[in-house]
Amino acid sequence: MANTSTRTLRLLSLLQTHRYWPGEELADRLGVSVRTLRRDIDRLRELGYPVEAQRGVDGGYQLAAGAALPPLVIDDEEAVALAVGLQAAADSPVEGVAEASVRVLAKIVQVMPARLRRRVEALRTMTVPVDWGAGSAGTRIDPDVLTVVALACRDGERLAFRYTARGGRPGERHVEPHRLVSLDRRWYLVAHDLDRGDWRTFRLDRLAAPRHTGARFAPRALPAADAAAYVRARLSGMPRPHRVEALVEAPAERVRAHVGRWGTVEEDTAERCRLHMTADSLDWPAMALGSLGAEFHVVHPPELRALLADWSARFGRAGAGLEEGAGE
Repeated sequence: MANTSTRTLRLLSLLQTHRYWPGEELADRLGVSVRTLRRDIDRLRELGYPVEAQRGVDGGYQLAAGAALPPLVIDDEEAVALAVGLQAAADSPVEGVAEASVRVLAKIVQVMPARLRRRVEALRTMTVPVDWGAGSAGTRIDPDVLTVVALACRDGERLAFRYTARGGRPGERHVEPHRLVSLDRRWYLVAHDLDRGDWRTFRLDRLAAPRHTGARFAPRALPAADAAAYVRARLSGMPRPHRVEALVEAPAERVRAHVGRWGTVEEDTAERCRLHMTADSLDWPAMALGSLGAEFHVVHPPELRALLADWSARFGRAGAGLEEGAGE
């Protein structure tokens, strides 16, 4: 018979994998008597796990929803799936989900055995992500960079890394990390730069080889309401991405299903909607609008109207050339 602590963890794992366990079957799986099983169930309840019991000949146990989320026990396959899923969720457009995903991913990676880390890395390497538009390919983040930086923020530990500035000049940076911020499909580190003696923002797609230093520091007062406000203020003087608005002669649900998370769709009438998109390049909004199979009118910006006129003339010439060639 396993010791009490090991058996309790095994019991918790079994309860989390099945909705309902008959008492005798559960006791057999643990190699204990029904009386011992009852004591182990009581121990789980004392730890905050809401275990419900059904009495009678066919009586058994199941986990119920509680007032708070207790610790979960997961197996190797579930740990790998969770880590891979969290890496994908780190690119989520839903407010707060990206940051929360990175925090959880950092906790999991910190305690994950090397053999499982290798499996996660293999899955990530062999999975080809879908990039939409020219601006997205250069902004993908190595999950290892995210987790190392997130842990340094959490632990209040000074961080060293290589950084390529906007002008393309690489250099070494030593910082006191404060927070990670996800904004406009990019990740930013807000940190106090020790070499420059001031607060800075660092794009994580330009950050490489982050290293823990082991040196702790006392938190400094951020010169902004919060980290997100600081990043927005820093970016206010920089070139902004294109913001597109178009009226589309199609139902909102149809357009929303087509563009997915890359655009925001507002219903105008039952058969017309307003599409908003933000992109580093106008090529992607032009392709998205053209592939809708519906009439549309570009409200903003005028540069997109000019691009569509150029494409229209080019496609027209290509179509004319095909017709001429077909008659030869």
